[in-house]
Amino acid sequence: MIILGLDPGLGCTGWGVIAADGNRLSHVANGQVRTDSKAALPARLLELSRRLGEVLAEHRPDSAAVEEVFVNANPQSTLKLGQARGVVLLAAAAIGIEVGEYAARLVKKAVVGRGGADKVQVHAMVQRLLPGVTIAGADAADALAVAITHAHHLASARILQPRSP
Repeated sequence: MIILGLDPGLGCTGWGVIAADGNRLSHVANGQVRTDSKAALPARLLELSRRLGEVLAEHRPDSAAVEEVFVNANPQSTLKLGQARGVVLLAAAAIGIEVGEYAARLVKKAVVGRGGADKVQVHAMVQRLLPGVTIAGADAADALAVAITHAHHLASARILQPRSP
């Protein structure tokens, strides 16, 4: 199964693609979509949508996972993050794939073992779980962590699913 993890942001959205075969995970690709901070909001959202469409078309994931919005101290930043997250959700839903949503604390706990882990710890654990990976940046590391979390949740759900007689 190919899983796309997404860490939404208006300035920079991280993405990471992994392959999951049971409990075995392998890195496929990762990167970041940056938008021009000087451009108008609609143009930035359109650029984000276009570039995510390219990632989706190239990697053709079976499933996607997105980090949930957290509330910033700055309401404007929270609104912009919410708008970018909407574009991310729409891009995945538009191609008809399942989209899982995970709180940042849950992702950190799933990958690092501690919900209060910092970005450096997440980055280090992603590198350990996906040996040999070159990570494009902090947002890409977070996106790979979201994909790993989704892979583990999907595997657990399959195990717990009752079998038909």
